[in-house]
Amino acid sequence: MPYTISQIADKFGLARSTLLYYDRIGLLKPRERSGADYRLYSEDDRRRMEEISRLRGAGLPLRAIAKLLDGGSSRRAEILHRRLQDINDEIQRLRRQQSFIVSLLNDGAIVRSTRLLTKEKWVRCLRKAGLDEEGMARWHAEFEMSSPEAHQDFLESLGLAPEEIRLIREGSRKHGAKRQTKEKEKPAG
Repeated sequence: MPYTISQIADKFGLARSTLLYYDRIGLLKPRERSGADYRLYSEDDRRRMEEISRLRGAGLPLRAIAKLLDGGSSRRAEILHRRLQDINDEIQRLRRQQSFIVSLLNDGAIVRSTRLLTKEKWVRCLRKAGLDEEGMARWHAEFEMSSPEAHQDFLESLGLAPEEIRLIREGSRKHGAKRQTKEKEKPAG
């Protein structure tokens, strides 16, 4: 049973004009027309609209969605990886803006009320949890070994300078490699 433009619009929370625009740009062209020349959408069209809606929810522009839907799975991975990188870059940019605004306000109450986590706050938290320098080194080494990109993001979120981040990550990799070597050398027991 075909869907009318109003049914598709209602189902996906879109304006009728949005569907008309999708038709005009070739993103979602209904496969049929009624005797009165009304657009009729098939089940395949509905599924395509569902995918369009999901991809819009991921923040993809319509041009990328069209390429993705018409380009196969290899194109899909490429486009989604690019979008993920764009999101990571935007998060980094927003973190820098957040830190800058907090520094301009120069108000301790503001710092406590934001989601901003500083290096000092983090170190204080780790110390209160009972970690000494060696414990913190192990924590960083594990983070670096298990999720290097997330470790980079976390360090950036603390507002650390790129050189400090580089040194922490290098030290973490060396610490992790030493631990792995020691574990391999332990006699079976």
